[in-house]
Amino acid sequence: MLSTGDLIPDLEIMGDDGEPVRTRELPDKHLVLWFYPKDDTPG
Repeated sequence: MLSTGDLIPDLEIMGDDGEPVRTRELPDKHLVLWFYPKDDTPG
């Protein structure tokens, strides 16, 4: 579990353009990761 201010582990996510983006390739950037339940489901 991460706490506010913790460094996130290196992640690879899909960018808006469909290309993979690794968090380690974004030095000195602030990132907001937003997770939500599947659309149209309770919760």
